[in-house]
Amino acid sequence: MVETVLEKSRQAREETVVEPIRDATTLWNLVELRAAQSPDHPMLFDASGRTVTFSQFRDLAERVAAGLQKFGISAGTKVSWQLPTRIDTVVLSMALCRLGALQNPILHLYREREVGFALRQTGSAFFFTVGDFRGTNFLEIAATATADLDQPPTILSIDDGLPEGDPSSLAAFDANSTAVKWIYYTSGSTADPKGVQHTDRSLIAGGWGLAKALDMSPDDVGSIAFPYAHIGGPDYLVTMLTWGFPAVLLEAFVMDEALPLFQQRGATMVGGASAFYIAYLAEQRKNPSVPILPTLRLMSGGGSAKPPELHYEVKSEIGGRGVVHGYGMTEVPMISNGSPHDTDEQLANTDGAPIDGADVRIVTLDGRLAGPDEEGEVRVKGPMVFVGYTDPALDVDAFDDEGYFRTGDLGRLRSDGHLTLTGRLKDIIVRKGENISASEIENLLYGHPKVAEVAVIGLPDATRGERVCAVVRLVDGAEAITLAEVQDFCREAGLMIQKTPEQVELVDDMPRAGTGKIVKRALQERFS
Repeated sequence: MVETVLEKSRQAREETVVEPIRDATTLWNLVELRAAQSPDHPMLFDASGRTVTFSQFRDLAERVAAGLQKFGISAGTKVSWQLPTRIDTVVLSMALCRLGALQNPILHLYREREVGFALRQTGSAFFFTVGDFRGTNFLEIAATATADLDQPPTILSIDDGLPEGDPSSLAAFDANSTAVKWIYYTSGSTADPKGVQHTDRSLIAGGWGLAKALDMSPDDVGSIAFPYAHIGGPDYLVTMLTWGFPAVLLEAFVMDEALPLFQQRGATMVGGASAFYIAYLAEQRKNPSVPILPTLRLMSGGGSAKPPELHYEVKSEIGGRGVVHGYGMTEVPMISNGSPHDTDEQLANTDGAPIDGADVRIVTLDGRLAGPDEEGEVRVKGPMVFVGYTDPALDVDAFDDEGYFRTGDLGRLRSDGHLTLTGRLKDIIVRKGENISASEIENLLYGHPKVAEVAVIGLPDATRGERVCAVVRLVDGAEAITLAEVQDFCREAGLMIQKTPEQVELVDDMPRAGTGKIVKRALQERFS
């Protein structure tokens, strides 16, 4: 059944000449161009059965922009929003683009401290949110977060819908693509969140790179099962608008709710991060003879490391091309991405080739430009790189003398041009003076039959400096894995003794960031 669907998809793609939109200068320009080319083609689906076409989306965003204008929102107005992944959320964000506002999306996982910090630093005049959502009252969070601000924003709930007005009343569109129009907050090594400033140009450059790599078509059906407020939101939206394909929106990823929607809409691409791939595999293994995603063409995502075995497991057990993984971060939405035209070996063992326009180099820890297959820090320059932090003092260490952004990630550029990530500079465990890559051990342990998921962390040790600890989530129904089992498995695989875990901790769930990335800092605090 899967092969039949894939064959029909291939035939449709061969028979249809698809020209992606390449010359858009702003996100609103991209919305208008796609609405003109594909007016009646669906753009967004949601769980309620609602469908919005590309032209309907443009018209709705214009009406909402006119409604927002009545509140005094115009070019340059600073607007924050903390909203679930809904059609109205996407409409609001593009309505703000139409007005030329500066918007600050805030993840729904953030609470009073982070929200208050973002509102204080951005100085937003308006804050859009909702009331109760999945057991949390976000209006209460907003009230608490703004209580001690000297100039608190006007808090507006969209529970009863978005404001609308007459589009003919709209001011002329501000087509400045190089002005800062987006601020995203990301946690890092600093005590406070870092405000990352983007332009329409930088977000389009990242989204174009993803679009070109994935080679989608209007016949595809994607999905946004991660927070749209994440940097991946506009990144994915640009890809949709570039190729003219629709996506299913999920307010939260719940397998029993997601799969019926994907099956109903014929989803050809799903994903988000490795945690999603693993969840799909676990679901498929409950009944291997019945495909859970019969129309799947590929899984795609990023945000966290991908064990090589995942690609082969997804391809053989679920179907499609397997896992077409990518690499990016808040500061650079897309750095590299796999392609469905890559070999299985490339899809399994790399994070794809640098996207179109990304100048990626590897710099060794002693400051040399690395050769092919030599490990070092990943640095990147190009139009998709952010323009700087809201705190300019942070920019000094963020860029090197030649203007390359220092990602803090370790990797290798292979001789075939593909990038393989090997860890984080801060994810290196220093044991008795020797640097140990946590991701190398994680990739190995993922192959153990009892291990569903693993995070390797360094814990303080009086004699070694740091000791290697493997935090494991077991496969459902598996007996507890012991330290001796882990050590025997590593020894049999040929791992050097210095890298072998000296401690094993079992957990029911991993602490996660917005797109499923494991928060190792929380594990280190828990087990130190």
